[in-house]
Amino acid sequence: MSATRTPGPARSPAADGAPADAGAAPRKDPGDTAGRRRPGTPRDRTAGDRTPRDGTAGHAAPDPDAPEPATSAPLAPQGATTAPGTPEAGPATGGRRLAPGAGAVALDGPKDPGRPAGRGGMFSSLSIRNYRLFASGAVISNTGTWMSRITQDWLVLSLTGSSAAVGITTAMQFLPMLLFGLYGGLIADRFAKRKLLFCTQSAMSLSGLLLAGLTLGGVVQVWHVYLAAFWTGLVTVVDNPTRQTFVSEMVGPDRVRNAVSLNSANFQSARLVGPAVASALTAAVGPGWAFLANGLSFLAPLTGLLLMRQSELHQIVPTPRRKGQLREGLNYVTGHPELIWPIVLIGFVGTFAFNFPIWLSAYANDIFHGGVGMYGLFNILMAAGSLIGALLAARRRSTRQRMLIAAGLTLGVLEAVASWAPSYWMFVVLVVPIGIVGMTTNVTANSSVQMATDPEMRGRVMSLFMMVFTGGTPLGGPLFGWLADSFGVRVSFCVGGLVCAAAAVAVGLMLVRAANLRIKVDLRRGRQHVQFVPRKELATAA
Repeated sequence: MSATRTPGPARSPAADGAPADAGAAPRKDPGDTAGRRRPGTPRDRTAGDRTPRDGTAGHAAPDPDAPEPATSAPLAPQGATTAPGTPEAGPATGGRRLAPGAGAVALDGPKDPGRPAGRGGMFSSLSIRNYRLFASGAVISNTGTWMSRITQDWLVLSLTGSSAAVGITTAMQFLPMLLFGLYGGLIADRFAKRKLLFCTQSAMSLSGLLLAGLTLGGVVQVWHVYLAAFWTGLVTVVDNPTRQTFVSEMVGPDRVRNAVSLNSANFQSARLVGPAVASALTAAVGPGWAFLANGLSFLAPLTGLLLMRQSELHQIVPTPRRKGQLREGLNYVTGHPELIWPIVLIGFVGTFAFNFPIWLSAYANDIFHGGVGMYGLFNILMAAGSLIGALLAARRRSTRQRMLIAAGLTLGVLEAVASWAPSYWMFVVLVVPIGIVGMTTNVTANSSVQMATDPEMRGRVMSLFMMVFTGGTPLGGPLFGWLADSFGVRVSFCVGGLVCAAAAVAVGLMLVRAANLRIKVDLRRGRQHVQFVPRKELATAA
């Protein structure tokens, strides 16, 4: 892991939870005379190279003298080619990956490498000083962001009296990610991420302060809010993939999953606090002060970035600029099943299963006739469930594809069941688990994709992930709003859940096929009834 950082004071590998030989120089495979490979291009793996990939897929090449194991996570066949990690990747950055068509893709990822049993826990990433600074600043700025979102919608509604105008504001904020998301990842790969974050956080702060000045001055117009929303979305195009990939530089590859989960918990905590503070502040002194609080809240992450110790970052060398890098990123993702299928699933989840503002508001108003107070309660319960899901994800020490598929399937089934809940209390009881499994799906997909990606490609891969996930909002929102108006919110909610469940099943089958597995069913007592086994084992048994 020390190879992932720029030169700095020597540190013991054990301090980062790395294996004892993590600081050794990368081995050059015998016969590898081609020099440094380009990202995503395979090379042959030698028989002595048994370093497992981290993340969602991959095991060492099998020992030719060892008996073939009958496990649910098959080993790559001998002779398969892999895409090894770069010298910066270290032994646990996801650099060793099966090339397209080169063999199996395992459904189970290994446990976090380099972490002894019993070490760490739910908040293990907070033991790292740089991450503590990042998380402390993020909780303040996230609270300000949620304050701004609520106040922004209320201001547009008060200026225009139109719900459609509020929808336009939301579309303006998400449209840049749909149009330019991939370019944001390319920028994140080309430049130092700490400097990029300083620029993006400063730009968001200026936007909030400008909107506060216009509102407090009494000259704000609706097109000002549209422009501010579009500017925020445009900055987010770069900020989002940069923040996602900067996590691994702060905590190292062995704690990426834990840090991603804590980031989600951080965001959901702010979601519980921000709207309440915004409502109270707007009612007391007006919306301009809420915008001012949002603009000033970015001083916290900016201060944290300044106080970080450069020598303790697991820095990745920026990718030099050259032609075809955007196409290279797309080819990289489509050539690796362990990347493309989780991204496909999260796209279905974001487009069809995460339209909660439409559904919860309609249930509160049209089904249970509770008004805005009930809608607020539904949002609080959903945020509480999401927070629980993020914290539970932080406890897990492994990231598995089967967990992603199970969570996506459960989310769809719960939504379909909740859509026909006959009573208010049954619906309330189901909202919390929906929040839990929804966050579990998001965090598991995010961390598995990050851990399975080469460091120099991570920005482009995560920008595609975020573009697919958030870019579905402008598409799914109008569709399910129309379904709710035309056929009722119960039908709309049920259709969204069923599509999500079907997508989870389809993606699961594609991953099983890519891993060269089959489902083995054994109904005898005392046996595991359903398990994944290699196709070769089934053929031998037959």
